Amino acid sequence: MPDLKVRGRTLLTAKVIFNFGQSTIDCVVRRITDEGATIELESALGVPEHFQLSIPSEQAILPCKLAWQSERQIGATFEIQQAADTPATKQSASEERGGDHIVRSQMLALRAALEQVPLGIVLLDSRLIARFINRAFRQMWALPDSVADRHPSFAALMFHGRDTGAYDIPADQMEAYVAERIERITRNESSQADLRRTKGDVIRVQCTPLPDGGRMLSYTDVTDIVHQADELRALRDALDTVQDGVLLLDADLKATFMNQKVRQFWEIDERAAAARPSYASLITRARRAIDPNLTAKELAGFASKRIAEVKAGDHVRELQTPDDRRLRAHCTTIAGGGRAITYYDVTDLIRNAEQLERLATTDPLTGLYNRRHFLAALDAEWSRFQRYYRSVSVLMVDIDHFKDVNDRYGHAIGDEAIKAMASACLHGKRKSDIVGRVGGEEFAIVLPETTLSRARIVAERVRKRIAAQTLRTRDADFRITASIGVAEALVSMSGIEALMNAADQALYQAKAQGRNCCVCWSPPAPAKLAAE
Repeated sequence: MPDLKVRGRTLLTAKVIFNFGQSTIDCVVRRITDEGATIELESALGVPEHFQLSIPSEQAILPCKLAWQSERQIGATFEIQQAADTPATKQSASEERGGDHIVRSQMLALRAALEQVPLGIVLLDSRLIARFINRAFRQMWALPDSVADRHPSFAALMFHGRDTGAYDIPADQMEAYVAERIERITRNESSQADLRRTKGDVIRVQCTPLPDGGRMLSYTDVTDIVHQADELRALRDALDTVQDGVLLLDADLKATFMNQKVRQFWEIDERAAAARPSYASLITRARRAIDPNLTAKELAGFASKRIAEVKAGDHVRELQTPDDRRLRAHCTTIAGGGRAITYYDVTDLIRNAEQLERLATTDPLTGLYNRRHFLAALDAEWSRFQRYYRSVSVLMVDIDHFKDVNDRYGHAIGDEAIKAMASACLHGKRKSDIVGRVGGEEFAIVLPETTLSRARIVAERVRKRIAAQTLRTRDADFRITASIGVAEALVSMSGIEALMNAADQALYQAKAQGRNCCVCWSPPAPAKLAAE
């Protein structure tokens, strides 16, 4: 009878394990008793009659027998092996089961850990026969379980990719390409290659020789990295050297496995790694990765904080190495209460993302937010207005007679007028206000927690700053003015489009009133009902 902490209705996350640990299905235990459990899955198809139920929170792996089955649920009874009659036989059977259970649990824990790794993993023996193929690889290459579970050869896996049209290789070069890939793996040398597939993605394959003469093949989707490397030649070498580190910890946070990349980073040889060092001893080494921009006080408590995070379970953490590289660490809880931590070097991706973010959110001429990002900021303020009923107002600012400026002085001076307008808006606004360029000579300002009357004060200040600026040309100096429409959000408005339209209407009224002025929008008076 299993020793369970929880009974009755539950929402325990678990895994159905079968095929000697090679196949797993995520599930939720909806009800559990000492005799069995009701299990919910995405699909109950394919669950065999006998399987194991791994419940991490119970730290238990329970042998089960299928009792009933529906489309998305199964009923399972816990299997209890019958004991022999004599005490000596009982003791012998118990010892045998205990030894088998330890070995089997370790094998299941390792296989479950490899199933959690977000890389395609294939373990080959010395004859290049696949002894383990994880779920990520099967999904990556559309490999049916019926094929993967028959322990195909590496050549068969390559032929599967060829037959499914996965490789982006000309037909007349396909056979030579497959032969070259098989020959490279046969050499039993550490190697790395990028596979371009017909659907446009790129898979990086790393071959690592194993002590028993086998190979470990890891498959990583590096599409974004490779495409950015194609466009940014200066980053090519750095992106080509990106490899991932894998660290497996047991329930006591002792290292049960460190791949070569992790050992290289922490400068640990294979003998020291085999001694199962504690995670605490690894992150307190001279060479380590820490949170970016830690103060001296925070640095002193980093190790204990990091250990607490890993004990807590699944999370993602950004880390920085002594040479200012940025690592992204993914921590995942695995069977048996252990942890799988994968490390990705994302230095160039972060720098590139920051550059792309600037390009995507700012106007190149003025440095202000562009229309798309401005509307996103306005939408966030609108949500706060709806949730907390906090006032929010919008100013629409437009340069008066801008076409005449372009026609008379040229587009270069017109650009200078737009820059002067942006500067006046930035210096005339308050610290919490948001300015964006939403059109050619049109700007908008969001004023959070601001009523219509207070928004008009800000609008007047901006208008006066614009009118006070002098623009210089070779022929003459001149000034520009602006018209400003002011609108405050009302509960009757349907959204930010209605608020922007209201400010636009006020802007048109300012133009009609002679320009160089501010006009506040007011809702139209309700129509009078006719007498019956």
